[in-house]
Amino acid sequence: MLNISELSEKSIKQILTILEEDGKISASLPGAGLIHIEDNLPYLVVYRKREDDPGTERIVISEASYLLIGNKFFEAYQRLIYALADKLSSDFKSYMIFEIYTGDPNNCFTIKAPAQKLPSSVKVLEKELNNINDTFSGLYLKAEIKDTPHRQKEGDEDILSIDEAKKSGAVIVGLEIPPVFRNENNEVYPVFLRQFKDYLITSIHKALFDYVRVQTTSGVGSYLALGRKHLKEKVFEIDKALAKIERSYQFLWLVSPANIQDIKQNFFESNYEKVLDYHYRLLPIDPDLLKRELYNLKVEEIDDPAMSHIFREKREELDQQITMLSERGTPNFFYNSIRLYKGLDSNLSQEAGQILREVDEVAEEDNAEFIDAKGFSSLARREFDYFAEQDENFKSKVHIRKDVNIMMVNKGELYIPADYRMNKTEATALIQHEVGTHVLTYYNGTRQPLELLSSGLADYDPLQEGLAVMSEFLVDGLTGNRLRTLAGRVIAGSALMEGAEFPQLFRLLKMDYGFTAERAFNITSRIMQGGGFLKDIIYLKGLVQLRDHLQNGGDYEPLLAGKFGLKHTKIIEELTERKVLKTSALRPSYLLTENVTNKLNLIREGLPLSQMIT
Repeated sequence: MLNISELSEKSIKQILTILEEDGKISASLPGAGLIHIEDNLPYLVVYRKREDDPGTERIVISEASYLLIGNKFFEAYQRLIYALADKLSSDFKSYMIFEIYTGDPNNCFTIKAPAQKLPSSVKVLEKELNNINDTFSGLYLKAEIKDTPHRQKEGDEDILSIDEAKKSGAVIVGLEIPPVFRNENNEVYPVFLRQFKDYLITSIHKALFDYVRVQTTSGVGSYLALGRKHLKEKVFEIDKALAKIERSYQFLWLVSPANIQDIKQNFFESNYEKVLDYHYRLLPIDPDLLKRELYNLKVEEIDDPAMSHIFREKREELDQQITMLSERGTPNFFYNSIRLYKGLDSNLSQEAGQILREVDEVAEEDNAEFIDAKGFSSLARREFDYFAEQDENFKSKVHIRKDVNIMMVNKGELYIPADYRMNKTEATALIQHEVGTHVLTYYNGTRQPLELLSSGLADYDPLQEGLAVMSEFLVDGLTGNRLRTLAGRVIAGSALMEGAEFPQLFRLLKMDYGFTAERAFNITSRIMQGGGFLKDIIYLKGLVQLRDHLQNGGDYEPLLAGKFGLKHTKIIEELTERKVLKTSALRPSYLLTENVTNKLNLIREGLPLSQMIT
């Protein structure tokens, strides 16, 4: 960051020159002042540093264009603001100085603005601020517009006089904020301040976008694009640290039993009665030390609302996973599993029941063409070649392992059980599930500046598995037995939550729902991992959520840009608009098939899940 020790005519000219050449500037200024301006933004959010005003500065410093006026040399700051407005208003046709300050304790936002000149922008801000009570209960706040030539806090000197503003091409708006984020002793409520700040910034951005759209030539496409394009280094440090913590253990690997083949053999030989204890692999981490490392990360210092939200969510998810690893084989593992995967609602159980009523189990055909692990490996490598044609940097591997009981993708590489065998239709579908979705989104995530988009934002699994199952449908490979299995996992999860144990679950699936002994065992053994593991319900849950997303007009392909949840789509859109994130590097081959648009339209038009099968 540039350090400017005095605001002379020379240094102000230096600031303008840097802006002209680079389109942006970040510098420390006299009296503990700061300036940060990014390109193509025709406004400046201003805050005057004050004593006994904790919390207010935090609202401003996450902005993409802001000025903190230091606690001395005010006249020099006035000259700087005039010079900035004079220069940038000629570039954009108009330039807004938006000053924020905290008023006396009350329940009112006061918008001080030339209401006749900016009617729509001022009304947008008033409307958004009046809606704050819908988000925060018990505040009873209101917003009012005050059309006055004096936009500053009462008792303060003008940043620019009205004549100076007109002469420089600037328009000045002041926003007085009620100090509801502090108590009567002037102490900040830190959690509420963060939430209040996020809401307030979004409200301001919506009003600023209206001004930018109507009054300037900036060409910004959305209020989402008004956030920072250049994230602070602290953001990338925490992103890397969270990703490193997650890489230090393989969660699914460590909660799956190492002796699954022995469990299966003993259970079948005992006529489905005896269940061996699950044996788990040794932990490669010390949970206590890892949690200490996790909470030493200063996530609360991240001022960017989108990134702060992402990091807090991820920290909580990692905390839950680490706790679960230390509780494998205990009842607490199951209770934490409910929390981690957000439980199971009645609507999902009804969807599962409907599928099982309407879709029959189909016996394997004697003359069906089967593919073993090596054959599947060849199909996967063919898909890898297709990815490499799109991006020469793409690389991945296939591992055929005897100690793996399920097919999985880990860190973008495919693991196949050595004894895996499937018919050709299922193999075509599974390639798109594992490679066309999981490998692809991992790689797309690695091409982003945030590592968490390859390892996964919090609660990304339902969308990942929803996309993966949808890909099976899009290549005509979603069989009745496969869809029944996904529904059976939900039924098993529901029964588990009601207290069923291994033999009861197995019999429920085999006798009541008509699953073969093999399928019933696979469903039961997976959901009993760790002491009760609800992850398997997310396949159908994710498919239902993705269906609802498409039926509500949501796009499909942007969901492949990395590993995130549907709840993150607004944040991903915002970060993409801000040029923080990139569009996807890879597209799956199934999106090139002739019938894919028609199939997605069928989903949007309400095709029942039970009719998605081949």
